[in-house]
Amino acid sequence: MNPIKNPYIRHRFPPEVISHAVWLYHRFTLSYRDIEELLAIRGIHTTYESIRRWCLKFPSHYSKNLRKQQGRLGYLWYLDEVFVSIGGKRQYLWRAVDQDGDTIDVMVQSRRNKRAALREIAPSQIHIKKQYANNRAEVSHERTRQQERQMRRFKSPGQAQRFLSFHGLVNNLYRQQRHLLSAVHYRVLRDQAFTTWKQAVRVD
Repeated sequence: MNPIKNPYIRHRFPPEVISHAVWLYHRFTLSYRDIEELLAIRGIHTTYESIRRWCLKFPSHYSKNLRKQQGRLGYLWYLDEVFVSIGGKRQYLWRAVDQDGDTIDVMVQSRRNKRAALREIAPSQIHIKKQYANNRAEVSHERTRQQERQMRRFKSPGQAQRFLSFHGLVNNLYRQQRHLLSAVHYRVLRDQAFTTWKQAVRVD
């Protein structure tokens, strides 16, 4: 078997700095320049362009590990679409979430094709079609809109697909529904999420 290639090779900064920058970008609605400043206050001096490159390169590596660790998602799922403007053209963004509000998958289409979206996103799940049932999926689009505004729109359908797929995984990891939990229980779940993230970005 070929050894897994270390994605951090030939990078000047250690994995802890790179993964933290990527985490900040996908966990919160921050710009690359915001993250540059947050790192600078900790004595880590890099450029927003370096952070941009990290956020393009490393999510594909982290995604594989996060998917392995997230376990099974719910058996009921809800599908909804929103319009996004990319390069001046209308695109269809489909998002499927389960009964707990976790993102199952996202799909960007140039033409509206619900059947293709159903087959591509979650063909084996039970789809709920009742009126108002897809409110969970609609609510899940809110963070996408926030990030889209911060990024001043997506640059291409491929970029939107890559970003939103990883963004959904990160949001799933930190969806503890704090208002339903005691402070102690919330901290336990949050610490578990931190541990899962550290395992996903480490070099074995």
